[in-house]
Amino acid sequence: MSDDKFFHVGERNDDLPQPTQFESKPFKKARPPEPLEFEVVLTAEATERQKKTGVVQVNIPGFSAVKLYCDEQTPIGDDTAPPPLAFMCAGIGFCLMTHLTDIYTARKINIKSMKIEQKVGFETNLSNMRDLGHTTTGKMLGIETHVLIESDEPEERIRDLMEEAENACMAHFALRNPIPWSSRLMLNGDELMSHSG
Repeated sequence: MSDDKFFHVGERNDDLPQPTQFESKPFKKARPPEPLEFEVVLTAEATERQKKTGVVQVNIPGFSAVKLYCDEQTPIGDDTAPPPLAFMCAGIGFCLMTHLTDIYTARKINIKSMKIEQKVGFETNLSNMRDLGHTTTGKMLGIETHVLIESDEPEERIRDLMEEAENACMAHFALRNPIPWSSRLMLNGDELMSHSG
């Protein structure tokens, strides 16, 4: 851990992300029963050692652009900001909690308190195999989410709340279903590699 007490997560950013490799779709209001489609756009850059900064914005009107800071623990980083996996795991839990809160408010379900406890397992050979000349690999092993609710509502109503929230949560959808993906590598302005699946 850094001796400096500075630890920064993020702040509002006046400028929007400015991608150069794709065009972000403008937000379009949906008319029921059409689903609402939106994008979250991120531009990020590496600075010194393991420090990274990024500007991210949800393109729905009313969402501010946010500048986020990211780092790794010592000795490879300086422990000045959360690591990438902390943002990912927090995002998964907070997304589910957003849907639970939205649904119980809309359905007028009386909730006294609600908490989420979550653990996500990962595996990497980064610390031991790279030094021996092997390729670095990593994977996500699984996610365990516990939703703890205090309420006088009937059990069936709380069970329905959870089922609807899990089906509404876009982060949980991505964890449970294969989704289209693509990645490109550009070197000095030329495409070096492109993958998709």
